[in-house]
Amino acid sequence: MKTEEELLAEGWQRCFIADEPRLSEAVETYEELGFDVTLLPVPPEDGECTVCMQQQPERFKVIYTRRRSG
Repeated sequence: MKTEEELLAEGWQRCFIADEPRLSEAVETYEELGFDVTLLPVPPEDGECTVCMQQQPERFKVIYTRRRSG
């Protein structure tokens, strides 16, 4: 799995943190708009971290997007 630094260097943009059902909805919308989408787990040191994210980290993902080439 790539790191955030690697994704950013490849042209990906960090969008936001989400969990279901909004996570799947956001991925579908971005893909319909012509973006590639990838997800990373929320890092524990993330400044946006709240108690629920700390208690159930597997539930939340950071959405990254970039325009499809071609």
